[in-house]
Amino acid sequence: MATEEGEINQNPAKLCRPRRSSAESASRTWVSQKAEKKTKEKRIKVILKKSEEERTEEERALLETSEDVVAELARRARQRQCVKKKMEEVEDSAEVLAVKTTQLSEAISQARHLVVYTGAGVSTAASIPDYRGPNGVWTLLQKGLDVTTTSLVDAEPTLTHMSLVKLQEKGLVQHIVSQNCDGLHLRSGFPQDALSEVHGNMYIEVCTKCKPENVYTRLFDVTERTAKFRHDTGRKCHRCRRSLRDTIVHFGEKGAVDQPLNWKAGIEAADDADMILCLGSSLKVLRRYPFLWGTDRSKALRPKLYIVNLQWTPKDSQATLKINGKCDEVMKMVMDRLQLDVPVYQRSQDPIFSLAIQLKSTELKTFTTKMLQLSDMCNNNTDTQILTDDLKPVCDEQLVATSPGGDTVKQDRDSKDDVKLCTLKPGWFGKGCRKRVVKRRRSSQVSIECVKEEVKEEGMETEETTSVPVSQPGQ
Repeated sequence: MATEEGEINQNPAKLCRPRRSSAESASRTWVSQKAEKKTKEKRIKVILKKSEEERTEEERALLETSEDVVAELARRARQRQCVKKKMEEVEDSAEVLAVKTTQLSEAISQARHLVVYTGAGVSTAASIPDYRGPNGVWTLLQKGLDVTTTSLVDAEPTLTHMSLVKLQEKGLVQHIVSQNCDGLHLRSGFPQDALSEVHGNMYIEVCTKCKPENVYTRLFDVTERTAKFRHDTGRKCHRCRRSLRDTIVHFGEKGAVDQPLNWKAGIEAADDADMILCLGSSLKVLRRYPFLWGTDRSKALRPKLYIVNLQWTPKDSQATLKINGKCDEVMKMVMDRLQLDVPVYQRSQDPIFSLAIQLKSTELKTFTTKMLQLSDMCNNNTDTQILTDDLKPVCDEQLVATSPGGDTVKQDRDSKDDVKLCTLKPGWFGKGCRKRVVKRRRSSQVSIECVKEEVKEEGMETEETTSVPVSQPGQ
């Protein structure tokens, strides 16, 4: 008894601290072991960078006793190299491209029911960056860099967009399933009933309370105030006065609107397809939709797959033909071989102007982004959309930029820093990526603090304090 009283007097914290459960002790041990392992791996990495002559006897002994760690580090290095290689953009030679485009044009002319899946690669010619390319949105944001591009409203349908319109008119393309939110398929004149924009459209907002849903097509990017899990655009439905929402489907979300996603028509088209043409897509998202690939059929009855993309895709091994090339160049050659003229986009015939819903006077200040307009729209008001002097960005007198924190910054066109580029981070263009990185770093910091607290508590229990190495965030 006296011995116990003596221990309590020496360590009074032992009296007030509750006894830990075995689960808590095991968790504490696991965290400490993980920190020690990271420290050991970091030390071995430094040793491996040295030549054999520069290594000390102690370092050689450490490598000999840590063969499993060395093997694991080598495996990770090979994996990083493989991922890096898959990210590289590769173009076929002119001779190879000529042969492959001939094969593709023959397949298109012979297809009974052709469905086209499009990704960001079909819009890069319109100065809209892709997502996973070397300078893609996700690639830059993961590196902590800002994304710069021209105003997305200034983008116009590319040769690929217009080629698909012509192929649809000739009955060679039955449906398009697009992952793009830029609205260029709609603006090219492709029929809406044959188009599934499965990730939404930056020009469209809807009222989900009305049945059927009330669709509002605008002449500006409606996602200015929206983000992941926050889709209210700040405008009201003209019919029921409920809030309107954008149609964008962010990573980790499910589509909550009928149009312009048009999933029903897309699935029906995929069920009937005997050929699938993928243009400018990494297919890392679309591959997760089994109903788009005919996987419920036997292999002999599945649609033939043709891919046009500069980078590796997870469907390459299943493709009948893979073309490493730019979409516009490939489609130009295909259209020449099919002896079809590619229609030229004319803004005066853009269907979005006839589809646009007129803004009410109370809605004029609900957006600050640039508005899509006809060539003479800055000087003359039209009945397509209400324009007032309060909307200076509409007439292109100002560009709108978004800082990395999400704050809107107006830039005068006369300013020396204002060229044609602006830093962008609107509702559908890369939001969520950096937040995930920050969240992961914060959680790592919490784990570090927990380990430090546990080390302090251990020091209170024993006279000799054992230091536990702690890994730094981001390693």
